[in-house]
Amino acid sequence: MKLIDVGYGNRINSDRIVAVIGADSAPAKRIVSAAKDKNTAIDATCGKKTKTVIVMDSGHIVMSAKSSDTIDV
Repeated sequence: MKLIDVGYGNRINSDRIVAVIGADSAPAKRIVSAAKDKNTAIDATCGKKTKTVIVMDSGHIVMSAKSSDTIDV
């Protein structure tokens, strides 16, 4: 199991990541909105702007304030 940093001391298991996408696209915004409705959204931004949306194999969506270029998967 390899844990990767998604910002502000938050870490996730890299083996469970399905996709890492930018948060500015309309599909990413729809994914986040649907996850919030289903209570599967995990906000790891600590109040900052969401730059990256990480889709996990469990169906959870992790929102990160780090850009997708700086997240080492």
